[in-house]
Amino acid sequence: MSSESAAPTSVSTHILDTSVGRPAEGVALTLSVRSGSGGAWTVHGAGKTDVDGRCKNLPALPQGTTHVRIDFETEAYFSSRQHSVNQQAEEQQDAPALRDSGAFFPEVAITFAVKPGEHYHVPLLLNPFGYSVYRGS
Repeated sequence: MSSESAAPTSVSTHILDTSVGRPAEGVALTLSVRSGSGGAWTVHGAGKTDVDGRCKNLPALPQGTTHVRIDFETEAYFSSRQHSVNQQAEEQQDAPALRDSGAFFPEVAITFAVKPGEHYHVPLLLNPFGYSVYRGS
């Protein structure tokens, strides 16, 4: 198979705020790539999540990419919704207000290995005091 007909290696992501059971809109993220475990990171793309918590404009990865890092800027997201969460908590007797101000995890960096020609969907499940990721489909 020639390199011209090979499928590009691609990455997609989305964020679900599990504390409210909704997509996390407006989270800025940066996509960085490197070749080899000791290579230098190079910023390759950036974007923000949309109303569905998805970032649809990430570019295909350059040939030779072996590792990818997605940096999610979560602090601004949690700061923007903190007031509304505290207000909702006050209105509901059984819901506690946020215990801390600001974000416990101001950023989340996810690093993973890639192989040429595959697609990698990496969802982030996020809440104010924890997160998890997995390789989706």
